[in-house]
Amino acid sequence: MNDEHEALIVTGDVDDPHAGVDEPLLFDRIDALRVLRASSNEEKGALLEEIGGSGKVEQEIVDQLSKVKPLWQPDEFPEAHRMAMRSLEVLDRNGSRNAKLPPMGPLKPIAQYIVQQLTRWIVKGYVNGLVTNLRKLYERREANSIWGSPAQVLLRRARINAEQVEQGFKGNPVGVPTFLLGGAILSTILSTIVSLISAALDTTLGVVIAGVVVVLLLGSLSWAALYAAAVARRRIRLTTDQPIQALYDTIGAAGDPPRDQSYNFAVIAIVLLVLAVVVIPPLAYLVYDNATS
Repeated sequence: MNDEHEALIVTGDVDDPHAGVDEPLLFDRIDALRVLRASSNEEKGALLEEIGGSGKVEQEIVDQLSKVKPLWQPDEFPEAHRMAMRSLEVLDRNGSRNAKLPPMGPLKPIAQYIVQQLTRWIVKGYVNGLVTNLRKLYERREANSIWGSPAQVLLRRARINAEQVEQGFKGNPVGVPTFLLGGAILSTILSTIVSLISAALDTTLGVVIAGVVVVLLLGSLSWAALYAAAVARRRIRLTTDQPIQALYDTIGAAGDPPRDQSYNFAVIAIVLLVLAVVVIPPLAYLVYDNATS
C-alpha cells in the first residue's frame, strides 16, 4: 500500500484539490492594482464602484436624480420663499442682540460683550452661508427648468430676490472694525501680551500667577462660548429652522438645509474647559518645578 502511494506521488497521479482551478495571481487580488490593470474606463469605473460599495449617500444621489421636477410643490413655493426671506430678516435683525445673563456683578458688561460677539459670529456666519446657498439652489433649479414654464418663472423671481438681498445680509461676522483686527492696534496688543508672559515666566511667583490667569481666562472663554452657542441655537431655531425646512421641502430633492456652527462652538467650549482644568495646572507645575530646581 505504501509502495503504491509513493508511486502515485512520483507519477503525479494523486488527486490535487486545486487541480484544474486557475488561481488568480497575487496582484489580481489587490483592488488598487486591479483598477490600474483595467483596460477600459468602463471597467475601471465598475471596479471602483465595486470597491466603494453603496451607502446612504449613494442612495440619496439616486433618489435626488430620480426626481426630475425643478419644483416639487410649485403651488406652495412662493409662500415658502417669502416666509424664508422673512425669517432671515428677523434673524439678521435680532440674532446678535444682547442675551440675558445671570448675575455676575461688575463683570457682567464684559461678559455680555464677549457673549454678544460670539453669538454674532455664529448667527452672521449662518445667515451669510444660508442666503448664498439659497441663491445657488435657485440658480441651478432655474437652469434645469423648461424655459417659460411656471416653475422657471417662479424660480427666476426667487433667484432675483435672493441676489438682491444677499449683499445686504453679507457683513463682518464680528462687531469689531476691520482695521482693529488686522492693523497696528492688534499687533501692539499681542506684542504687549507676549512681553508680559515672558516677564512672568522669569520668576516663580510670576509662573503661579500666569497659570492662575490662564486657567481663569480659558474657563471664562469656555463658559462664554458655550452660552453664546446656546443663545444662537435657540434664536436660529425660533426664526429659520422651520421656514427653511419648509422651503427645502417645497423645492424637493435638495438635501438638508445648511446647519449653523453652534455645535462646533460647544465643542470648542468643552475643549477650552478641558485645557483649563486638566492641562494647564500640570503644565504650570512642571514650569514651576523646573524654575525652582
